[in-house]
Amino acid sequence: MPDTHLVKPGKPVLLSELSTRGKDFHADRSQAEREFKQLRKELIEWQVRLYAEGRQSLLVVLQAMDAGGKDGTIRNITKGLNPQGVRVASFKKPSTEELSHDFLWRIHRRTPARGMIGIFNRSHYEDVLVVRVHNYVSDTVWQPRFELINQFENNLVAAGTTIVKLFLHISKEEQKERFQDRLDEPDKHWKFDRDDLNKRRLWDDYQLAFQDMLNNCSTTSAPWYAIPGDQKWYRNLAIMRILVDTLRGMNPEYPESEDLTGITID
Repeated sequence: MPDTHLVKPGKPVLLSELSTRGKDFHADRSQAEREFKQLRKELIEWQVRLYAEGRQSLLVVLQAMDAGGKDGTIRNITKGLNPQGVRVASFKKPSTEELSHDFLWRIHRRTPARGMIGIFNRSHYEDVLVVRVHNYVSDTVWQPRFELINQFENNLVAAGTTIVKLFLHISKEEQKERFQDRLDEPDKHWKFDRDDLNKRRLWDDYQLAFQDMLNNCSTTSAPWYAIPGDQKWYRNLAIMRILVDTLRGMNPEYPESEDLTGITID
């Protein structure tokens, strides 16, 4: 299943043709949730080994439309992990200081150190998405950023960071239901932002921007995965499978310890 949602480098995708409901997965929900729990146990063990080894790092990049499930994904994949070994960075509107530097400056500062898992809630890709759709910069500014991003990610990989990029693909109908849920439930009002409705009106423009993001920046060293996001249980399992499969490939090992033979504790 990890390769099922891989956006293969050099093979263009049409976002409108990608499922938002995971039709390729035939297990029922209860079975999926059982597998998810087993994989979570394995993820926890891999994180311990990654932290103990201290030689590699894992960066998970999350992008989606508003209400796409980024926060829920983070809660689900980090439950049970050692907080000392995980850093979550949320990239919102750039500050004045951040705008005074190149667009990757604020990103590079938050990349994971060796032994760490870093999670980006939004990322450097906002600078080929939001700025494009809302015409904050001209196309002569944002278009070259695709290649700059690829170079930046290649440098991270060369330095020992494995990158997994997850686009949570939801339908316009599902976004409407989630927005309505936020309006109907008083304890979810804090999640609702009127500006989200303005972005919703630009749905087609955002879909095209996401499509170009996938086609220009899914590389062999840092691939994108387009995860069907309408069904949260399916989304969670698909992502957990990808992360565990990735860590298996990284295969972090416990460091060799000194010979402790004969040591006694009084």
